[in-house]
Amino acid sequence: MTVLDARTAGTHVGTRLAVSFTGWGATVPGPPITNDDLAAVLDTSDDWISSRTGIRARHIAGPADTTAALAARAGAAALARAGRRPDEVDLLVVATTTPDRSCPATAADVAGLLGSRAAACDVNAACAGFVTALHLALPAVATGTSRVALVIGSERMTSLVDPTDRSTAVLFGDGAGALVLETPPSETSERDAAAGPGMITSVLDGDAALVPHLEVPPGGRWLHMDGPEVFRAATRGLADSGAEALRRAGATIDDVAWYVPHQANRRIIDAVAGRLGLDPERVVLTLDRHGNTSAASVPLALAEAADDGRLEAGDLILASAVGAGMTWGSILLRWGGAAA
Repeated sequence: MTVLDARTAGTHVGTRLAVSFTGWGATVPGPPITNDDLAAVLDTSDDWISSRTGIRARHIAGPADTTAALAARAGAAALARAGRRPDEVDLLVVATTTPDRSCPATAADVAGLLGSRAAACDVNAACAGFVTALHLALPAVATGTSRVALVIGSERMTSLVDPTDRSTAVLFGDGAGALVLETPPSETSERDAAAGPGMITSVLDGDAALVPHLEVPPGGRWLHMDGPEVFRAATRGLADSGAEALRRAGATIDDVAWYVPHQANRRIIDAVAGRLGLDPERVVLTLDRHGNTSAASVPLALAEAADDGRLEAGDLILASAVGAGMTWGSILLRWGGAAA
């Protein structure tokens, strides 16, 4: 298990890594594709899909909706919200399972589309990609190594799914979400920084023995998934990492204002909330409208909750994700912040 918290990080303030969350953005391509739309071409129904997954619609990328293009749209919206220009970004990380090409990184294309000269790299941890990217980017910002970081989750998951396979074709959607991280203002006092926004702790874990349960096989084109095995691993990974993050932070589930889980399956989310003892009213859900957007699901949910006013400065947020690999993790954040 990889654990990052202020007690083990190189630079810290109080019991957290002080980082401001100053902007967020999200985008989905085209009009929603409903379960009834899929039922017109597959042997399925709205009731079958929604009762088993909680999904009612998703968005599917068109030819112009590349992974980089989606990421750039979400990133531009996040930068606008933060009041930052692209040339002020010095670290750009894109979490994706669906890069537009093998080389260079999709993040390099995103930087070009935005007009940024930032150091740019990709992270591929499948559906756990955004949480993993935050785990890596937050210390860089907290230490001042990077002053402004743009972290994006962007996916075209429908490109990996056999459109004739009803067991997987109904689950996934495309989209992107982004978050701007900044080093707190230099005049922030140590006391204010210790109580202010940032990362409390981050926990990552995984089990490579589970790789065959969720993968695009070598030489293959389509995603293969063993549903029951993935359900068990996902539920366990999300619940265990969430509980461990809280334990290491000396917090309880009652301290958490909002839980932002990977949006894969409503039954998994409900099971994890039950194990954590979490009130379902404090779970951010976008699954019904987006489907499983892999690394984009957590930032899409964060952006929606921030846009509609649910996330308030000072809120403790627990974000958790699990993906192929299998890899999973949870990150505990204190929301808010102002630009330096």
